[in-house]
Amino acid sequence: MYCKTIISTLLGVMVLPVMAEDNTPFYNDSITYELNPVVVTATGMHQRLKNSTLPVEVITGHEIEAAGINGLQEALTMMVPSLSFSPNAMGSYLRFNGLTNSHVLMLVNGRKMIGDISGNVDLSQIDINTIKRIEVLSGAASTLYGSDAVGGVINIITSEPTDRSEFSSNSRYTTKNRFDQGLDLSLSSGKVGSFTGYNYSHSDGWQNSPYTMEDDEMIRTLAQLSLGYTSNNLTQRFTYKPTDRLSTYAEGTYYNKCLDRPVVREDITGGSKYNNFYESWSWAGGATYRLGDLGNIKFDYTGRTYGQWYKYLVESGDYLPGQYQRTKRQKYHEAELRGFFNFSETSNTIFGIDYRHQTLIRPESDLDKGLGTFSVYGQHEQRLWNHITATAGLRYDKVHSLGSRVTPKVSLMFKAGDFNLRGTYAMGYRTPGIDEMYYHMLHQMGSRYTITLGNPGLKSETSNYGAINAEWRTARFSASVTGYVNFVKNMVTSSTKKWSALDDAEKDELMKEFPEIANVKTSSLGIKRYYNFNKANVKGVEINLSGVPCHGLQLSGNYSLAFGRGMNDDGEWQKLNRSVVHSATVTANYFRTWGRYNLNVNLNGRMQSRTYYPGDVDGNAPGYGVWNLMTRHEFDYFRSFTLTPGIGVENIFDRRDMRPLNSNFALYSPGRSVVISLNVTLK
Repeated sequence: MYCKTIISTLLGVMVLPVMAEDNTPFYNDSITYELNPVVVTATGMHQRLKNSTLPVEVITGHEIEAAGINGLQEALTMMVPSLSFSPNAMGSYLRFNGLTNSHVLMLVNGRKMIGDISGNVDLSQIDINTIKRIEVLSGAASTLYGSDAVGGVINIITSEPTDRSEFSSNSRYTTKNRFDQGLDLSLSSGKVGSFTGYNYSHSDGWQNSPYTMEDDEMIRTLAQLSLGYTSNNLTQRFTYKPTDRLSTYAEGTYYNKCLDRPVVREDITGGSKYNNFYESWSWAGGATYRLGDLGNIKFDYTGRTYGQWYKYLVESGDYLPGQYQRTKRQKYHEAELRGFFNFSETSNTIFGIDYRHQTLIRPESDLDKGLGTFSVYGQHEQRLWNHITATAGLRYDKVHSLGSRVTPKVSLMFKAGDFNLRGTYAMGYRTPGIDEMYYHMLHQMGSRYTITLGNPGLKSETSNYGAINAEWRTARFSASVTGYVNFVKNMVTSSTKKWSALDDAEKDELMKEFPEIANVKTSSLGIKRYYNFNKANVKGVEINLSGVPCHGLQLSGNYSLAFGRGMNDDGEWQKLNRSVVHSATVTANYFRTWGRYNLNVNLNGRMQSRTYYPGDVDGNAPGYGVWNLMTRHEFDYFRSFTLTPGIGVENIFDRRDMRPLNSNFALYSPGRSVVISLNVTLK
């Protein structure tokens, strides 16, 4: 009875299509509930989620599809409360469990993802239609993954060729002329497989407020809260299995994105002389050789490049309209050899050798520097007794010009039926970014100018992470509570002062180094400097609940509390920049079948408290709550294809931040928006 009440409430917010009653059972036996999926990020080995000695959050491609989500950033925002963004079309400043995006390692199929826009993660590089699942690992994980895995790891697992040929088209239109078109083709022929994915995405820009503050006066502006853009993603992956023991793959991706800024005008502020253009290429290949029951050996190579340009809208200096000026280029290469061994029925062992090299080129700063890292690591997992499993690992990294680092990890799991109790200690580290050490430039973003001053004397960060997790997981219900602490030493951070806050000596020195300041409106000029906190810490709690109270209905609720502080050189504690203390997500998904018609209704929401900007003259960003509703209607009446139209509403309660455009924002939504989608799958 209670289940019918829940379903009636969920369906009460929508109008069901008219249909004839039949005798089809209430549930469909083909429905699966992925409360215990296979994961790989926690320990580097494929294992069931409930058997992992480290807790992992998983977002499946099915959940993303059911929610009608059209981007990786939206998927993470609406489904993982411990993640928060300060988003716009210029990139997304990510925070995870109180720490910044530079402390979170983004992986694609286990390989590092590069490409940032002014320090913000460019998540547009990932085609949402190719995502098979997203695995989110909290806490330090440098033993397996090296530098940057201080706050956690986000591993995006993408689609591979299937054992049958299939083509699908995914179209989605949302208010503000936001349109996405995805095309996927999977082919299979004997030992050879191919997967091709293409995604086109476009959005107009928007203003929630047409005003900005300048010299304590509110004036009209052309600047937009979220910039318009057009992007293209192309993915190609081949697999070849010449023998039962050997399997190989080769893949490549191409991505570009061009922003659509308002053109500069003399009568109003906020226009631009150029658009930003971004482009990335990646290529990878590898092979796995199976050693029978003993395990397997795997080799992977990955190369990536990411570039940024100005595309001029009007004549500026030596550049004419339509011409490009390169502003930044990042390059990354990685080769890794790993062995996975089952020396006994109760153990798993990993050994690995890894080499990485990254390069940053920034013409504005006369910067062209590279950084190489050589690593050796090992990890052993052992079932000690019937109810206890232990994992221990150690990694050695030698970083060119920055010294060496040893990072250990140990975890223990007590398992009794459906109940798990886990304890973890891990060390993390992060080398300062090339940009943080060597930037020395003046650049413009929108109507603002910033002088960025790198610090070659920055120290590497280290962290000590500890967590206790209690979990109860069955086929239809899971509950998990995690308490953690993360102590970070020498955290790299930055502060920005307005030009007016500098003394005369500082101004004179900067005027000598940057004579172009004379052509800049100093009221919109900030000076950004990098430095090390003496120490910082984050203490938090995560609660995750998910269940299937009856056939067809899945409910989940997640809550995150992360309290982060840092101590500066004066011995004063302050909240970490852009930190969010409280956040929560809620999802209700209902599925029902009538003959060859399938209905899916998805309601999801995110709530979060204010975002802190300590010491920032523009103040904190207020908290918000946003709810989305999506319905999908699958018609399987046709012999050769399936149609799945969808209709829904984003931001049901029309939440918007209407403050002037130079404020700090957490919510960039244009308000209530209608969503229309169509999926066509050829069988």
